[in-house]
Amino acid sequence: MGQLIHCIVSIALCAVTDFAVVTRTIAAEPPGRSGSATNQNSAGPLASTNRAPTRPDLTQFTMDQLMEMKVTSVSKKPEEFFNAPAALYVITSEEIRRSGARVLPEALRLSPGLNVAQIDASKWAISSRGFNERLANKLLVLIDGRSVYDPAFSGLYWETQDLLLEDIDRIEVIRGPGGTLWGANAVNGVINITTKSAKETQGLSMEAGGGNVYQGFQSVRYGGKLGPNAYYRVYEKYLNHGEFFDPAGNAADDWRMGRGGMRVDWELSESDVVTWQGDVFGGEVGAKQIMPLTRRPYAEITTGDAKVDGANLLSRWQHTFSEENTASLQVYYDHFNRDDLRYAETRDTFDLDYQHRFSPFSRNEIVYGLGYRYSKDLIEGEPATFRFDDPSRELSLGSAFLQDTITIVPERLQLTLGSKLEHNDFTGIETQPGTRLLWTPHERHAIWTSVARAVRTPSRVDDSLQAHLPYVNPVPPFIRSPPAAIGIGGNAKFESETLLAYELGYRVRPLDRLTFDLALFYNDYDKLRLGEFDFTNPANPPQISQEYAYLPLSIENLMKGETYGAELVAHWNPTDTWKLVASYSYLKVQLHVPPAGLFDPISPTATARSPRHQMQLHSLLDLGEQWQLDTGAYYVDRLPTLEVPSFVRLDFRVSWRPAKNWELSFVAQNVLDNHHPEFGASLDNFDLPTEVRRSVYAFVSRRF
Repeated sequence: MGQLIHCIVSIALCAVTDFAVVTRTIAAEPPGRSGSATNQNSAGPLASTNRAPTRPDLTQFTMDQLMEMKVTSVSKKPEEFFNAPAALYVITSEEIRRSGARVLPEALRLSPGLNVAQIDASKWAISSRGFNERLANKLLVLIDGRSVYDPAFSGLYWETQDLLLEDIDRIEVIRGPGGTLWGANAVNGVINITTKSAKETQGLSMEAGGGNVYQGFQSVRYGGKLGPNAYYRVYEKYLNHGEFFDPAGNAADDWRMGRGGMRVDWELSESDVVTWQGDVFGGEVGAKQIMPLTRRPYAEITTGDAKVDGANLLSRWQHTFSEENTASLQVYYDHFNRDDLRYAETRDTFDLDYQHRFSPFSRNEIVYGLGYRYSKDLIEGEPATFRFDDPSRELSLGSAFLQDTITIVPERLQLTLGSKLEHNDFTGIETQPGTRLLWTPHERHAIWTSVARAVRTPSRVDDSLQAHLPYVNPVPPFIRSPPAAIGIGGNAKFESETLLAYELGYRVRPLDRLTFDLALFYNDYDKLRLGEFDFTNPANPPQISQEYAYLPLSIENLMKGETYGAELVAHWNPTDTWKLVASYSYLKVQLHVPPAGLFDPISPTATARSPRHQMQLHSLLDLGEQWQLDTGAYYVDRLPTLEVPSFVRLDFRVSWRPAKNWELSFVAQNVLDNHHPEFGASLDNFDLPTEVRRSVYAFVSRRF
């Protein structure tokens, strides 16, 4: 409660300070400087006359234009944000720039309802609506239509998923299931990242800076023309990140990462556009892990660097028959390699996707698609402590979806019906139907509801992992004296985890400059993963003595659960040059294990791996034509099982544009704490956590 009061006071102080500053700024402005946001001659919200972007920033739009902004993640077709029937938040390119974020996970902190917890200097746990962990297995992330979900370990490595943030057009974050359109593993949310076209990134852009934690970073991007209707860009980016705080004094989580890439957009005709894009990356990610041993002392702490590298190449053809009739064909290849302290993984993925949208009748809009994905991996570990039954495996995924949006009452009532059908190599055919209803009784009111089914399909870990892991707290009651270890055995009969989700939402604009967005949800989970101790298997017997305990654990579908909660977001533009975004989210998780048996006590702790309460306040303020002051305040509730206390985080950014195309920025993160933890140790996280340090850094940007 003390932390919550602290957060409220901090947020209030930020708001009061910003209001006082903006009042003085407005008072000093000459007549005609301020005015209605709809005045095309005014600067507009958060505009800056010193910057000459190739496209308008989304935060320069009026509130009307923001609500009419087109999004595609909810229905796989362009629709207005205000009328999108889902719990949706859009992080714009200008919001990312003004946050001062250096890496993609930090930019995701801007989204209400997401739980973004940093484990150590290079690793994050990110989820929506519960079940957060190092590799959150119920969140699907796409970058320009390319899935970055790892089918071996069920999740993604956030330290390898990065972009030149200035090239991001928007990040659409759906809180809630998206399996009806996006397929398996889009259970609790979808993050869809869309980058700008090459045409929108012409010219030269350079950036360089550093500080105490972000010790050095730089990027260069150049965009040009290949012909009258063809545009390109190339970029490179490098980051050197220092260690975080370790109470034991031996942190080893510093990391270095470099990447580069290109994009070409060729407008073949008014109806056809072809895109080619690709990226390469490589680096070293520091880690400190407890390594299991089959001899005394049975476990030891090891430090070192995980070496990671990868490349991807994507091609997309888009054809427009008419405004209501479009088709696209996309193909990509993705290569990934990770040589960790405990194992090495190499994966090659090929993906083909076709989509078509058309309107056969005046009140029907149909979207359908076909897809095929093939991947081959090689995962090698220490045979005695970490291995798969088959080190190399080929996986294929075939899919088809169909969705029909039916206009029942024009501009008032709309019904969407659809389903995804997939075939995977673990469980065969999976169906994920869903329905959404949108009612707009007035142009300032939108009410929506949805019911959907989603699945988390098994991974290689669930199916065939054989691991010997040191046991972390809590120690089972029948073990009196650690050290203890468990032997995880995969289950070839493991089934998909399932979700039946119910949602209700309401958006309202009581004033031209004020919008509220409320979402309520209830999720019913079945067949959740739970480890069951098996002491009867003669091939893997337990070993319990006074000095050591080895406990065999089998992965089973034995747990059920429910989550429910509410998420409220408010957008307010007090003036043309000041924007506020405030949010609050509440989450309750209840998991149930069978009444009899000896079960893994770690899995049910997912009830406390995501905070029950979260609050945010973001302020974006223009101070005349040269200065900007941007503030972010966060309150995150405690994680009892992981022994992480609640915390308040305060970030701010100050920028100065001394001349056209030049910008100097100073950023401070975690201002209120010298260091604090955001996530804790758990069985599914090999790396020992460290504490997030206070970070200050400065950088200069030059755009031609």
